[in-house]
Amino acid sequence: MPRKFWIPIVAVAALAVLGGGGAYLYYFSGLRTAPPTLALASPSASAAATSTPSTAGTGAWTITTGSLAGYRVKEQFVGQSSTHEAVARTSGVTGQVSITKSGTTYQLTSATVTVQLGNLASVDQVAGYNVTNRDRIVQGSLGVNSFPTAVFVAQPVALPAGVETGQAVNVTVPGQLTIHGVTKDVTASLQLRVTGATAEIAGTIATNMTDFGISPPSIGFTNVQPAVTIEVSLNLAQGA
Repeated sequence: MPRKFWIPIVAVAALAVLGGGGAYLYYFSGLRTAPPTLALASPSASAAATSTPSTAGTGAWTITTGSLAGYRVKEQFVGQSSTHEAVARTSGVTGQVSITKSGTTYQLTSATVTVQLGNLASVDQVAGYNVTNRDRIVQGSLGVNSFPTAVFVAQPVALPAGVETGQAVNVTVPGQLTIHGVTKDVTASLQLRVTGATAEIAGTIATNMTDFGISPPSIGFTNVQPAVTIEVSLNLAQGA
């Protein structure tokens, strides 16, 4: 082949290789974002000012609008040394919480939280990659047609001092989690704040999807780790 034709072909091939590598780095290297863990909202000045010993009301509480639940797992793209946090959330959350008082001690006597898994939607970002494609695969792994919900049922637990003043308190809550038709003992690490007739709960449950008979989703060029963190941010209204 004449040299004048060979040189352009080599140049085009080199650009293709560099372009492909550059695109890979662009898509899957540092251009990935994941939202922070769900947490309590910052208290307003008026709420802090009105906090009184009667703030931590006893009785029944109902999960209301604005509540979120979801998961956080680590996935690793082929050829990459670092992992990416895949995060999905849903507002399809319902449930009830009951708080009682005995003497000066408050107790969370019962709590049930139900999450609609079919509504989970990815909220992280990977440049050049449509993360919503992941949601369909995850729903298949969860078997949402047969097991549409995840349910956490808490065991009774005493609440720390300070909850009666409207402070945010940390509380460890044992309970049972049912996903994919399998029920396992888990522990929820929560923050709770009660202000008047409203309350907030935020926290996590660390578990492993294989414990519930769920295999890590297969997404071709991505390896998904089996460890999963379940997150919640719950708004509650008293007697709602």
